[in-house]
Amino acid sequence: MKNLTKLVVAAAAILAVAGCKKQDAPKADTSLDDLLSRGVFVLGLDDSLPPLGFRSESNEIVGYDIDLAKEVARRLGVEFKAQPIDWGAKEMELATGKIDCIWNGFTMTEEREKALAFTKPYLNNEQVLVVRSDSGIAKLSDMAGKTIALQSGSSAQEAVEGNKGFASLLKEQVFLKDNVTALNDLELGGVDGVVLDSVVANYSIAATGKQLVVVDEALARESYGVGFRKSDVALRDKVQNILEDMQADGTVTAISVKWFGRDISVIGK
Repeated sequence: MKNLTKLVVAAAAILAVAGCKKQDAPKADTSLDDLLSRGVFVLGLDDSLPPLGFRSESNEIVGYDIDLAKEVARRLGVEFKAQPIDWGAKEMELATGKIDCIWNGFTMTEEREKALAFTKPYLNNEQVLVVRSDSGIAKLSDMAGKTIALQSGSSAQEAVEGNKGFASLLKEQVFLKDNVTALNDLELGGVDGVVLDSVVANYSIAATGKQLVVVDEALARESYGVGFRKSDVALRDKVQNILEDMQADGTVTAISVKWFGRDISVIGK
């Protein structure tokens, strides 16, 4: 009887372990197959971030990132859809499945890389201070007692928070919905400076002719990547492979020259 009892207990333990293993088995990554089945690649973006993704005069969403993503979608054999989102809630938009990725000057930070599956960097960037050309501000320390504007939820906000010395100098930080609004407020004298991406700052100043300048002292150096759900590794890897193919065949260079006048891509480098 004792031996029978031991056998029953052992069998039950084996079944319990087997059941746990079956229950705990990781879910298969079908992200690429699911997207191909749906037939549409949905990109989440802030549509006021020139030259990466913004509205043209005809209200069409255009930009460097948009051109890259459209070509990726074409090579995937699916339709492309640019979906404007609340940048402050971008991770939630991705988590709930409303978009397939965040691709619009999306800075790769340690915190974000823990939560998302990123491609390798495709552009390098800096967080910089922009001021009026007649302001007399030539370095970050000249902002003592002055006010800056930032896009809420942006890496510019993180850069300022991470630079305690600079942040402590400021009188006030004003959070606005996008960088275009911030630069307009700066031009009108509502704030003394704007912290934003150097890629965006330099393009905007050149394109609009605003009497603004970039202070030659960066707050932070960073890289852009395309962010996917942590579980969507198959889709992430496919997009990465396509981007590398595009770099190799000259497509990325052509798109970069179109928007920046030269190839500034770091794909495969």
